[in-house]
Amino acid sequence: MFKLQVQEDEKDPQAWHDIKGTDGRLLVFEKEADAHAKLEELYPMLVKMERYAAGPKRTRAVIMYTEDKED
Repeated sequence: MFKLQVQEDEKDPQAWHDIKGTDGRLLVFEKEADAHAKLEELYPMLVKMERYAAGPKRTRAVIMYTEDKED
């Protein structure tokens, strides 16, 4: 399982936040490729900048362990 995160402030490397859906629950994906596709859909400019090294990495798909999942 993979969850999505975004760094809101590029000057604060610790400022990563989980991305949640409209229902307030974490967006989680079985496949990493699906998680990255959703990141590109939600944050197209950030992902494109990362792809071409035009800016710092500010989006990521993070592997989740069972105890990290919300109920």
